[in-house]
Amino acid sequence: MHQLPLAARPAAPRSHCSWSRTACRCSLKQAPASLAVAARRCAAAPLLAASLLLAAAASPGIPASTPPAFAQSQGAALFRKACVGCHDTGGNILQPGATLSMKDLERNGVATEEEIYNITYYGKGRMPGYGEQCTPRGQCTFGPRLPEEDIKMLAAFVKSQAENGWPKIDGDVE
Repeated sequence: MHQLPLAARPAAPRSHCSWSRTACRCSLKQAPASLAVAARRCAAAPLLAASLLLAAAASPGIPASTPPAFAQSQGAALFRKACVGCHDTGGNILQPGATLSMKDLERNGVATEEEIYNITYYGKGRMPGYGEQCTPRGQCTFGPRLPEEDIKMLAAFVKSQAENGWPKIDGDVE
């Protein structure tokens, strides 16, 4: 676990609070107001560290405030709406060597969320682009375009599914 340097820790009254490597301990003999201040000081460093770790771990394609399960269900809904026609269960009915399996994605140089996002936005080969600013027109879908946030969510969903071998998603039929 990461520790703040001693100099960065909030000052605590010597008679009532003590710092160890893993915790801040305060005496319950303090007056309620000073105990509340001490408790806030003790809680601030771990809470700040935890929030920074969570922010750093958040997927770049999904806003940090979006719970992962919700993002997955939104990604699945978008996938069903825009991609399942050609890529049902991660396959590819037009180009069998360009499936959404991790093996094919790596072989075709599309193994990161950013690369999946770029192909979804701009298109490549037989895959049309779905981005709002996609050009040239012949490479882009003639159907409805997708907002940038939706494409980011789709890229995160496809990457997650590929890493897990394309497990069934809610709404899949046998």
